[in-house]
Amino acid sequence: MDRKPTRPPRRPPPLPSKTSGFWPVVLLVVLCFTVLPLFVALSRARPGLSDASQMGVTVGVHEEDPAAKPPESSPASRDTLLGGLLSPDISENTCPSRYQSSLHRKTPSPHSPSPYLASRLRKYEALHRKCGPGTLFYKKSLMQLTSAYSMGLVECNYLVWTPCVGSHLGDRMLSMASAFLYALLTHRVLVVDVTDDMDGLFCEPFPAASWELPAGFLVHNLTQLRRDSEHSYANLVAAKKIKINDGDDPAGVRSESLPSYAYIHLEHDYKLPDQLFFCDDDQTVLAKVNWLILRSNLYFAPGLFLVPQFEDELRWMFPARDTVFHHIGRYLFHPSNKVWELITRYYTSYMANFEEKIEIQITTFAGSKVSSEEYFNQIVACTSQEKILPEIDPNATSSTNVTASKAVLVSSAQSEYAEKLKAMYYEHATVTGELVSVLQSGAGGKQTQNQKALVEMFLQSYCDVSVVSGWSTVGYVGHGLAGVKPWLLLTERNQTATANATCVQPTSMEPCFHAPPRYDCRAKKDGDLGAVLRHVRHCEDANDGLKLYD
Repeated sequence: MDRKPTRPPRRPPPLPSKTSGFWPVVLLVVLCFTVLPLFVALSRARPGLSDASQMGVTVGVHEEDPAAKPPESSPASRDTLLGGLLSPDISENTCPSRYQSSLHRKTPSPHSPSPYLASRLRKYEALHRKCGPGTLFYKKSLMQLTSAYSMGLVECNYLVWTPCVGSHLGDRMLSMASAFLYALLTHRVLVVDVTDDMDGLFCEPFPAASWELPAGFLVHNLTQLRRDSEHSYANLVAAKKIKINDGDDPAGVRSESLPSYAYIHLEHDYKLPDQLFFCDDDQTVLAKVNWLILRSNLYFAPGLFLVPQFEDELRWMFPARDTVFHHIGRYLFHPSNKVWELITRYYTSYMANFEEKIEIQITTFAGSKVSSEEYFNQIVACTSQEKILPEIDPNATSSTNVTASKAVLVSSAQSEYAEKLKAMYYEHATVTGELVSVLQSGAGGKQTQNQKALVEMFLQSYCDVSVVSGWSTVGYVGHGLAGVKPWLLLTERNQTATANATCVQPTSMEPCFHAPPRYDCRAKKDGDLGAVLRHVRHCEDANDGLKLYD
């Protein structure tokens, strides 16, 4: 939104003489300068609908155009640095989404980052500038990979994140956020293996530094690393190249006895001893390995809370435990200028002027026994029972008294859900008189699959209410960035004891760690890790999953 122009201070006009006609003229001039800017600000025309096919989205709206409503708070007064979460050392011209994204939300986030988290982020940024790709320290550290062993007393240690082949962008973003949190906790520099399908999606998040892994990395074929690879942590332990025996002090393990790098396999198929990654003794030893290469398709941040040596640091960084992804995600992920143009054009043209924005994100999983008709009925029942959307009046075909307007952004690979919802509200008036317009994202256009996914997730994050399918990582990212607790649609895949309802609203907005370890490091045996800590419990949409709660 354009900012209201600032008027320079005016000097009081000279007092006119009794015989002059100057006084009425002065009053007219003062009135014009006072009222004209306000009139211009309030009379902006609503943007016209642009060509949807250029943005990769299709839209279905009512013919009646809802009146625009002024936002609750002026964007000019909003904190674009998110309470100290972001550094001001990256210019807005370099990455507009970094400063403008929060202005698309109706109100600022009610979840403020802790001063300690902001301080730790500034310290990390200084470390990344010193040790990141392209620096002298980075080049020196690369030489360590030519050795068979790690080197002690080095100034820079690294965590290289590499994506799972074929994984969805939502999975990758959750994994990257977890990896960055681990880098913060272990004072490592996060370096991202930006594969071709991720190129050009995000701005660089760290000031005056790059997070992209340069070409020519000495460990080849990163995406081909597997849990049975020679340098996987599991195999290094099994081959006794990393020795942690009962009764031994892991702090006494010398760096020179450890390999120059270790591969950490945290995909959904990981097993013991890969799961020892979440044990305190193993973390003490891994801290002495110069380079860690990590691949995961999971939001494993809740598992880091199970490591005793991280507990104090995490408590200081996140006094409210259910804000971890909300803060890390908003810090780390800023759409590139190309993607941001798609996002802002869609938002401005179709979403900006509605009083309330509702996200319905629908994911259907292979092998589901629920038909699309049954699932649609569940969605309608959920949004009706929870007063998210108004019921329709089957005897009325139009509304003569519109009381409010709502936009429903439907995100699904199956267009039938949006089409049915669109027809329902287009053909009938609502019992409340509210106007409901259905918007559909994710169809058409020339964007790549990951570009479309990123646009979809950020548009979801600008919605006030979130209704999402259980297990959906796309939904996790959308409502996590928004900072809202979603309504979860539960199916037979993710039924829980509370699943008799059509949907359930959890007490935490955190994503679910779908495949947590089964090994209880404290008890040194398999156990229920959802019963170890009060703030790490099982998820509503995944019985075996773990989730952070405040």
